[in-house]
Amino acid sequence: MDFKFTEEQEILKKSVRNFMDKECPREYVRELDEKEEFPFELYKKMAKLGWYGLPFPEEYGGSGCGPLDFIMVGEELCRFSYEIGAGYGVPIFNALTLLHHGSEEQKNRYIPKVVNGEMMWSIALTEPNAGSDVASLVTSAVPEGDEFVVNGQKVFITGADVANVMTMAVRTDKDLPRHKGISMLLVDPKSPGIDIRVIKTLGRKIIHATELFLEDVRVPKGNLIGELNGGWEVLMSGLELERLFACAGYVGNAQTVVDDALEHAKQRVQFGRPIGTFQAIGHMLADMQTEVDAARLLTYRAAWMVEQGIPCIREVSMAKLFGSESLARLTNQGMQIMGGYGYSMEYDMQRYFRDARIITVSAGSSQMQRTIIARQMGLKVV
Repeated sequence: MDFKFTEEQEILKKSVRNFMDKECPREYVRELDEKEEFPFELYKKMAKLGWYGLPFPEEYGGSGCGPLDFIMVGEELCRFSYEIGAGYGVPIFNALTLLHHGSEEQKNRYIPKVVNGEMMWSIALTEPNAGSDVASLVTSAVPEGDEFVVNGQKVFITGADVANVMTMAVRTDKDLPRHKGISMLLVDPKSPGIDIRVIKTLGRKIIHATELFLEDVRVPKGNLIGELNGGWEVLMSGLELERLFACAGYVGNAQTVVDDALEHAKQRVQFGRPIGTFQAIGHMLADMQTEVDAARLLTYRAAWMVEQGIPCIREVSMAKLFGSESLARLTNQGMQIMGGYGYSMEYDMQRYFRDARIITVSAGSSQMQRTIIARQMGLKVV
């Protein structure tokens, strides 16, 4: 196998890194975290460089790049914060859903705005009793004339407070089997009847987790994505690329965790020598870098398979499982190496630690990934 990037990919990778070093250095990310602010201006700058158009066809203003290019960008965006990459990726994933399942009117209305950086997006799936088991959702959408009337509750919805539009999973037929009665709607978060509340969380403070209460919210029937009661297929169709982008983000942030811990181990002197020269710390760092490289290879293998059109449900779940658990584990080890400094709010390791704790739960929990992998191995795991 050839593990080298093409010349064009190397240029793209370098340009993303240079941009992030200039426009989104760790000091800026630290400020965003402390103030709990969303970086609107940063994303506008990315849009001007054409990054939001990377995976879209030229007819919508995009450049038509492949999954490998997109994943590579994700790794660079997340070096100092996984959240920065997530804020970039969410509008793209939702617009890609429209590209594959939306009407021509929906594509022309939304995709160019995403490419131009005008559209912030959120996806509303999780409910109080429907998390990993999304098919148990009960938020209802009842047809009434030319509209759906939506009632229900969503929770742990990322970025709904800053979104221009939401993709929302709703139940449109309660008499059909669980997976068959779900539809996907485009919903304006500022619609009458929607109450959005920010949830205070341990980490991930740049893009807020929110709770939505929906009471008689009216949504035009033209905002239905795909077929009525065909929402499950719409929801599942873009999952591979979305999870792989998350995996790339884990790798990018994990590499910075190791780099920061390594630099501290070289500079911190105890017992008359840098702590990195003690075998206990040196071996710890060696294991940490090995984990990052393993997570990177799992991610890029799966991305290559997606690009080649090879079925890779198992490989994507492996990358997600290993990458998320590695980052969570590495941030804990980074805290241990840095000692009291890692625990101090003046250093970034504590933020990596706080932000990483949720990643083994979000975007498909570790337990669900193990179940998927086991089933792909031919086991009837329940």
